[in-house]
Order: sequence, then C-alpha cells, then structure tokens
Amino acid sequence: MAGPDDIPLPNLKGGDIDLGFADDAGGAFRDEPVTGKVAEDLEHVFDVPVNVSAVLGRTRLEVGELLRLGPGAVLELDRRVGEAIDIFVNDRLVARGEVVLVEDRLGVTMTEIIKADR
Repeated sequence: MAGPDDIPLPNLKGGDIDLGFADDAGGAFRDEPVTGKVAEDLEHVFDVPVNVSAVLGRTRLEVGELLRLGPGAVLELDRRVGEAIDIFVNDRLVARGEVVLVEDRLGVTMTEIIKADR
C-alpha cells in the first residue's frame, strides 16, 4: 500500500501509463490511458554531470585534532552500525540507503526516496 510520501517511479520501458486523473468536475477516474513521461524524454540531460555523495555519518573536530589524525585513526560518527546513510545529489538529500559490498568494492543501494519539499 502506498503512503503519502511515496513517489511513483517513471516507466522506463516506454509506452502508456494510466495516471488515473479525475475529470475536471472532480468525478470518477478516466479509464483511457494517458501518455506519461519515460526515460527517453530526459535524453537531453543524460550528459549533465552531478555530484553524488553517500554520507556515512558526521563528526565535529577542532583543527588541532584533525592535524593529529594518522593512519588507522578512528572517528566516532553520529550514526550507529546498520543505520541508513544519506544520499545527496548536488548537496540535496534525495534518498537513504545501505552500504553494500560489490565484489571487492563498497557501494550504496537506495532503500528510501526522500520526497522534495517545494
């Protein structure tokens, strides 16, 4: 069941999407499908670079403490092990996720999309 904060995902395969709009008088939903946006509609922005950051946690240090850090230093973060991490795109929080291991590299999987307040 979808909640009020759930964001519908785009149809990446193309075709018609039944968006279920109510008629102008606020009556019943229309039965005919309405053509929706597909990934190909955004092709002109595919090459636009964005900065993606996955934040495991934060801490606050004085400059002197920072300069004394060396290899193997451990920093206490404001998150617990297993807690969701924040995923930012261009410094805007867009999702939360989990750290995953892909072969011998770390990755991030999104578990929750954050609804933008405008």
